[in-house]
Amino acid sequence: MNTEDIILHIFYLVATSMPHIRRHSQAKLYPSELVTIGILFALKGGYFRAFYRWLKRDYGNWFGDGTLPERTRLQRLLKTHQDWCDGLLADPTFFTVLDSYPIELIFPIRQGSSQQQVGKKGTDKGRWSVGIKLCWLLNEFCCVVAWDWATMNVKDQDFNPLVQPFVERTIVLADYGFRDKDGIPDNMKICKKGTWNERMCVQTAWSLLTVVCDLKRIRHRLAAYIQMRFAYVAAMFNVLQNLFHALHPKANPYQLSIAEFSL
Repeated sequence: MNTEDIILHIFYLVATSMPHIRRHSQAKLYPSELVTIGILFALKGGYFRAFYRWLKRDYGNWFGDGTLPERTRLQRLLKTHQDWCDGLLADPTFFTVLDSYPIELIFPIRQGSSQQQVGKKGTDKGRWSVGIKLCWLLNEFCCVVAWDWATMNVKDQDFNPLVQPFVERTIVLADYGFRDKDGIPDNMKICKKGTWNERMCVQTAWSLLTVVCDLKRIRHRLAAYIQMRFAYVAAMFNVLQNLFHALHPKANPYQLSIAEFSL
């Protein structure tokens, strides 16, 4: 599948999956076009400046009646309307999986060089890093149900409130990092290492985000734009999962694959 086909398929799924939102009379982009651009940025990764140059050069006439908004305005629009991505989140299933994913923002030696730095120092795979954590709640089809993020020095147990809205709707499988002396949500089950293979899907998801989306290290420096990035990453992951199974109807319904849509 070439890049043009990937963009068209993503736009179709976004346009048919999002709730109907009217375009503002002065807006250049339809809501589905804006969300599609955000998903393409989440998929391609890297710096937004480089992404914008690529989009305007190769596909600028595909969006906004042939005229893309200026770069900084487009980035502000993505931030302002990130809540539109909530319509692309999945429903919980009987079992769901909760886990966190550390992301580096700067090298540890640069910690404290700016008062605007969002990241905090924590450990990632046995080494010190300055950054943040992304936490996903995935259903049994490896689609994102809910998400949250915090600085890297925060313990995984601080993400437990993410599970609260789904009490009596799903059983959440989590590792020992989510244990809490004050108690865990009633629907959370702490799993010993080597048990409950259903949890392995989240490790595959993290690997795909690292390899395909270059999410292990992001370049945003403000919390509002980090929040925006994660909203579109979650929407991207669900849309591409649906696209994979639409293109491969005979595949295992639990199979997880987005690599063929890499930009």
